[in-house]
Amino acid sequence: MEIEEPKPQDQFWNVRFTVNGMKVKVLVNPYTSLAEILRDHLGLRGTKIGCNDGECGACTVIMNGLPVNSCLVLAPQLDGSEVLTIEGVEAIPELAQIQQNFVKFGAVQCGFCTPGMIMSAVALLSKNEHPSDDEIREAIAGNLCRCTGYQKIVDAIRGYVVAMEAVPGESDQ
Repeated sequence: MEIEEPKPQDQFWNVRFTVNGMKVKVLVNPYTSLAEILRDHLGLRGTKIGCNDGECGACTVIMNGLPVNSCLVLAPQLDGSEVLTIEGVEAIPELAQIQQNFVKFGAVQCGFCTPGMIMSAVALLSKNEHPSDDEIREAIAGNLCRCTGYQKIVDAIRGYVVAMEAVPGESDQ
């Protein structure tokens, strides 16, 4: 009995998805992670790869409305999805304020965890416009930071919430 060798074209998948509002198609090995696709194939290097094991949260993006560790999402799981990265947040003025608050409140030190922290905050705020400090801490619990001690990160997110509450009509939408 002969064993048939895999054909080179069987080793790659065309994956179609939307990233930051743009439809994309990439040809990748099915074992390629979303983090690798974003960084290596699409040039979106704001998503960091830390542990590459789903433990640190540095690679957090929003996929279909939920925060995910992009190092754990494989190409076939991505097909047809909508992904928001830190670059997409920057392009949305009201969300870019979260990034500015991280600087304003001193929540950025080495900065490696910052994109993942911001993405976790954006995911939280898309579901809960008025989170408590405990809810903020729970939302960022999957993101490790070795520099800040987390309080400044919570303060930055809380500062965004307070600022949005102060803008007439913004929190009512």
